[in-house]
Amino acid sequence: MDSTAQSYQHRSLSIKLWPPTQSTRLMLVERMTKNLITPSIFSRKYGLLSKEEAEVDAKEIEDAAFVTATQHFEKESDGDGSSAVQIYAKESSKLMLEVLKRGPRSKENGELASEKAGAIVETVFDISGGRRAFIDKEEASELLKPLMAPSSFTKICFSNRSFGFDAANVAGPILISIKDQLKEVDLSDFIAGRPEAEALDVMNIFSSALEGSVLRYLNLSNNAMGEKGVRAFRSLLKSQNDLEELYLMNDGISEEAAKAVAELIPSTEKLKVLHFHNNMTGDEGAFAIAEVVKRSPALEDFRCSSTRVGSEGGVALAEALGACTHLKKLDLRDNMFGVEAGVALSKVIPLFADLREIYLSYLNLEDEGAEALANALKESAPSLEILDMAGNDISATAAVSVAACVSSKQFLTKLNLSENELKDEGAALISKALEGGHGQLNEVDLSTNLITWSGAKLLAEAVVQKPGFKLLNINANFISDEGIDELKKIFKNSPDMLGPLDENDPEGEDIDEEAEDFDNDELESKLKGLEI
Repeated sequence: MDSTAQSYQHRSLSIKLWPPTQSTRLMLVERMTKNLITPSIFSRKYGLLSKEEAEVDAKEIEDAAFVTATQHFEKESDGDGSSAVQIYAKESSKLMLEVLKRGPRSKENGELASEKAGAIVETVFDISGGRRAFIDKEEASELLKPLMAPSSFTKICFSNRSFGFDAANVAGPILISIKDQLKEVDLSDFIAGRPEAEALDVMNIFSSALEGSVLRYLNLSNNAMGEKGVRAFRSLLKSQNDLEELYLMNDGISEEAAKAVAELIPSTEKLKVLHFHNNMTGDEGAFAIAEVVKRSPALEDFRCSSTRVGSEGGVALAEALGACTHLKKLDLRDNMFGVEAGVALSKVIPLFADLREIYLSYLNLEDEGAEALANALKESAPSLEILDMAGNDISATAAVSVAACVSSKQFLTKLNLSENELKDEGAALISKALEGGHGQLNEVDLSTNLITWSGAKLLAEAVVQKPGFKLLNINANFISDEGIDELKKIFKNSPDMLGPLDENDPEGEDIDEEAEDFDNDELESKLKGLEI
């Protein structure tokens, strides 16, 4: 590999990361604006900025950070600009923190907008703390007593407590009395251990009590509902026209239950978050969920992971996602999509200009599907932060496309390509892609990839000097004992960055050496074609 390493130096490409394009600068302003108006520990203490004020502050922050970084770059103009990018990011973060601690300029006499006479108005009623337990009629009366008095509660969370029929009858009238002020309802895991008949009665009581409320958030996860349970919530679901977030995870959503969901939700035009993790939806159920997705043009976060969806259902979901041009987070992990669904998904990926996170692990994509998706992502999603394509039988053949995609994602924070077959050749290509820029990268996972010391060394050298980097996972590979010693030397100043190597097989490289050894000339050729 020494000759290969030398070839990297001879073939090093001229990369200029500074100055950023105008579109990149505008994107940063947009991201900072959204962060400034998102509720946080700072907004609770100092007050929440209005969108108008946040936009002004974000523009001022970006301008100041750009000037500081440009001044630095001019002093080191012979560099590639990576240090200027780091200063740009750090200065933006520092100034944004100052604004958050300052709070809204409209704040008068130090009093927060959410305060009255020095007391913060309570908006959340949550009984989920403590041990998971059944509650009876008497305990329900005691627990829910604060809801009986005049209050400003807009969110209730009954999760982690199991309501029986008597307790539900206590809760019903109370919910009716406050439903007009509620915006968020969390009923996840609230019938655990109850017989089916009783559980259905409880769901019917809660559904009827909350019918007509105008909710933005509804969580019915972890209730093993199936079709009967979904239909037990008919009154509540049918009355919701303004839902922005809906969670139906680990609910036994079968084909028929999925059809019931599609039938009972009257409008999803405002829906931004839709989660269906860990259900038994299958292809037929996926067709029904796809119909919901098609009716959700505002969708930003879609999760349909571990749902037993195969190729046909995967294609249907992919095509439906074409209507969701505002998508920021997509999680389709642990399904049986195969190549065809992967290719179908690649055709709509270019529509997701704001995509930040994409999880495509364990989808049986193989090289063809992985290449199609990597090529599509390379030309879109400029602000992608998380790329997960683990467990897809990706070989070094597809690594060229994957590496080109990675090299184009300068805001990447996490890269997961574990449990593939990249070998040293693929590891070298990924290492080359990570060499320049990527100042926000903090985690890389190429465990279980048939990598020897040669590939591991290149990966280590590509990430060890990155600011803020936290973890390189290259466990369960074929790194020699001598190679492990050398890795530890590379990370001697930051040993925590190197993940555990307890599952590494130092003898693995001796298995079918001819098959494992890659051709240096071929690698050189692929590196030459890799666009940075």
